[in-house]
Amino acid sequence: MELKRVVVTGLGAITPLGNDVASSWDAAKRGVSGAGPITHFDASKFKTQFACEVKDFNPEEHFDRRKLRQLDLYAQYALVAARQAVADAGLENEGAVNKDRVGVIVAAGIGGLHTFEEEAGYYALNQDKGPKYNPFFIPKMIADIASGHISMEYGYHGPNYGVVSACASSNNAIIDAFNLIRLGKADVMLTGGAEAAIYPAGVGGFNSMHALSTRNDSPETASRPFSKSRDGFVMGEGSAVLILEELEHALARGAKIYAEVAGGGMSADAYHLTATHPDGLGAILAMRNALEDAGMKPEDIDYINVHGTSTPVGDISEVKAIVEVFGEQAHKLNISSTKSMTGHLLGATGAMEAMFSIMAVKENIVPPTINHADDDCDEEIDYTLNFTFNRAEERPVRAALSNSFGFGGHNATVIVKKFEK
Repeated sequence: MELKRVVVTGLGAITPLGNDVASSWDAAKRGVSGAGPITHFDASKFKTQFACEVKDFNPEEHFDRRKLRQLDLYAQYALVAARQAVADAGLENEGAVNKDRVGVIVAAGIGGLHTFEEEAGYYALNQDKGPKYNPFFIPKMIADIASGHISMEYGYHGPNYGVVSACASSNNAIIDAFNLIRLGKADVMLTGGAEAAIYPAGVGGFNSMHALSTRNDSPETASRPFSKSRDGFVMGEGSAVLILEELEHALARGAKIYAEVAGGGMSADAYHLTATHPDGLGAILAMRNALEDAGMKPEDIDYINVHGTSTPVGDISEVKAIVEVFGEQAHKLNISSTKSMTGHLLGATGAMEAMFSIMAVKENIVPPTINHADDDCDEEIDYTLNFTFNRAEERPVRAALSNSFGFGGHNATVIVKKFEK
């Protein structure tokens, strides 16, 4: 069976850097930090009091009150990003697609955490009155519901589900959507991720694991991947949605094409509940699987958008994996962690970084890894590699590889490349 080619024809995003793709990408190119004091709740008693929140997002501008009763914040982000992507791809016109052949796979690592907190708190305060829960509690909370809302809004009857693999979730969603199209099971797939976990349980839970940076005196510089003084990740939130489309279908309707999805690779560390393998064995396998799936060699890749969370162990293991997979090519390509600007969007991070990788391929610009100082080097990291520190770089980007790794040892790698007929 000949596999079909898959291209990207639309993008949408709500991120800590901007409430659409253009503003988010512009800020990323300029090296802007999205970090600041937490406003979603009073974090004054928490070890970490800052995060990369979405700014100036008013739900009532996007949904009526009746709809808002059904939507956790993570699903609101997903729906708005999906609307942007659908409009960008020109799919709003009636008859543009066969809706039986359009599917939705939008991932979340956690889902409706705020909804869960609200309902659990209400029950704890009212046990003497007996249980009384909001009828929307379960459908607001569950991690698959964003996909359901998107399909209902547009009447898309194709494959529809969510993916949960911690911080690898949205890369897994992209790979699933990619495979459904190239196997002929769908013409168009909306895919990506959404997350909104900057609430007490999210921040407190990660604090208890010593996973978050506690640099409260300087939030904007707290996420500093590959620097010796890194002390944990900065939590982010938002959503990114990609429109993937079968090539001939896209050409037939005259769609613009951002890039081609070349391949995807997955693996498991099978090592530790939360830590990556210290030698990057799972990451090595995921990247090699992606290259093989794409029919590409290491020298075909010009840019790697790394997982790069700014954690002491994770950054080192990913660098080791890159050197192992790419050999001499590792010194010829650009590497950057856009999490230095956006923070870590958990289940949405892979989709957002796939979006940045697509824009890098489209515009031949590599966004930077910010917050690094020359006197802040880790002896376990090879600085002969080009981490694109502090400034974006213009260079030909024929293909970009994007890594996402999650608790449980989940690893997922996506490769995108320039579209050529």
